[in-house]
Amino acid sequence: MNHPHPKTPADEAEGSFSPVENEPPLRWHRLLHLAPPNGLGVGRRAVFYALIAWLPIVVWAAAAGRLSTDASGEPLLQHYGVHVRCLIAIPLLILAEAQLHATFLRLVPQFRDGGFIAPAANADFDELIATVRRLRDATLPWIFLFGVALAWTIGDSSERHADAMAWALENGDGYGFGGLWYAYVVRPVFLALLLGWLWRLALTGYFFFRLGKLGLSLVPTHPDRVGGLAFLDALPGAYSMVSFALSAVFASQWAHQILHHGAALQSLRLPIVALVLGWTCVLLLPLLALAPMLGATKRRALAAYSTLVAHQDRLVHRRWILREPIEAAPLPDASEIGPVANAHGMYDAVKVMRPIPFGKRAIMAILIPLALPLLVMAGLQVPLKELLGKLVKVLI
Repeated sequence: MNHPHPKTPADEAEGSFSPVENEPPLRWHRLLHLAPPNGLGVGRRAVFYALIAWLPIVVWAAAAGRLSTDASGEPLLQHYGVHVRCLIAIPLLILAEAQLHATFLRLVPQFRDGGFIAPAANADFDELIATVRRLRDATLPWIFLFGVALAWTIGDSSERHADAMAWALENGDGYGFGGLWYAYVVRPVFLALLLGWLWRLALTGYFFFRLGKLGLSLVPTHPDRVGGLAFLDALPGAYSMVSFALSAVFASQWAHQILHHGAALQSLRLPIVALVLGWTCVLLLPLLALAPMLGATKRRALAAYSTLVAHQDRLVHRRWILREPIEAAPLPDASEIGPVANAHGMYDAVKVMRPIPFGKRAIMAILIPLALPLLVMAGLQVPLKELLGKLVKVLI
């Protein structure tokens, strides 16, 4: 008989949600005792998958005399992409689950604790969390993702990877055990993990899209210039390990091309720009789902505070310039406006309100982990001092 799997108390708490807790792969790993019953076990899973991916390849290459030297001129140690994918990318894609889990359990309750969920929208907010949980717990999407990973692996042409797999060729027309392990175990595992992260991003986007439809109770005059939602700047940072892993895979392959095939860094400019811009847009898309709501809030607030300023200034002008008697005019003396901020200051605060719920902190949380592996790769051709100087000029 199947027993429902226990969830962490934090995930079960009212108004909280994690895209990782109780998802099918975690449940399967718990059944295999690769994860504890009430935890994620990312450390043990990362080590397990790294060793399963990398050790068979290295043992085969050492036994076949292809680890550090090879008649083909391309031993395994020169193919940095193999080692990076097994020892860095795959473990990081697993370790990142804990980062995303902790970030969501911290951020989601702030919508209610910060008063952004109006009392009338409490039931809708709870229903939204329940809906996203059901999608997260569904098995069918993961079966589809694994099917895509396997289909891609089987249907992918070996000619496309002739250079990347040169270390594994036997007799010039087939792959040895190490190559087959890499092609049909390592690559599909990596692809399945990456597709899993795209699914979590899709869930995140759906959550924020529906959240924007609830009509959050924003504060247009909030000094953070996003109606009080500046705490969402922390969300892109929850994917920093994923960003680093993805960048490291590409950078390691390009480094091999630079060092062993004479590729010029200039020729890689277009794919580097495409990687950085494309992945940055993917990570910011969930937050952009709140942009229509922020824009509408700013437009309404500008009109309302413009009316407030006009009304207040007329009263002041009539009382102190025209010396007219003003009856029942509490606005110029309102304690809520005078000591805290005058109407002009509140209008200026609304005017600088941003229509997007993220700033430099969120963008840098994406760019820095993306840039680190690319800087190491670029340092193979450009002196590091010169490279950092150019980077500082761009940032400043």
